[in-house]
Amino acid sequence: MDTKTLMDEALKMAGLDAIPYDSTINHPGTGIRKILAGVDMETAELLLARELGCDCVVSHHPVGDTALTDCGKIIDSQIDHMVRYGVPINKAQKALTEANKKADYHFHVSNYDRFSSAARLLDMPYLNIHQPADLITEQTVQDHLDKELAGQDKATLQDVIDALMKMNEYQQALTRPVIRVGGEDSYAGRVVVTMAGGTDGGTPVHKAYFEAGVGTLVLMHVNEKVAEEDTKLNLG
Repeated sequence: MDTKTLMDEALKMAGLDAIPYDSTINHPGTGIRKILAGVDMETAELLLARELGCDCVVSHHPVGDTALTDCGKIIDSQIDHMVRYGVPINKAQKALTEANKKADYHFHVSNYDRFSSAARLLDMPYLNIHQPADLITEQTVQDHLDKELAGQDKATLQDVIDALMKMNEYQQALTRPVIRVGGEDSYAGRVVVTMAGGTDGGTPVHKAYFEAGVGTLVLMHVNEKVAEEDTKLNLG
């Protein structure tokens, strides 16, 4: 096994034909037999991998090189997802303007060679797989909710939470799904899972979805400021 094969398998599972902006092979390697993988794999984890006898480290979040410097470019991939759920393409593009600007400022000053150089010095094969994993998760959760909520015209947000909690991954997690905007008895309407595309697009993106007829967004995460803005605008 080599790092290219690992990346190719991830792309295949996610239905992608090219490595997305937020994923990369930071230090290539071959003869891989034992992998240490995690959400945030940095220098400490590279050293841990060596101590554990692993010969490759896979991080979910971008850790260096073009996956950091170009990470903001992945945000526009959300346009296709938004259009799929009824948002006009021009409106989707404009809704992502603020998120693109924030990403550009954030990633432009990133220390993009910090962990990659550590991998090179340790000669530890190293890569990150971000968008592919997020796409797989997004579709898996969407398929699950579509099945669980089928025929429930008056499903509530609590019904959505209950459906999510039937998934083994949520059952094992210490942090459980929570309602950030709305209440347990709020009708869910059309439920859309959006977890890929770099990061949450914020209130402008949420507003575009809701104006297109979406009733509930299931996100990977949302910060307090965005949740407050959504609530003030009575979104969802």
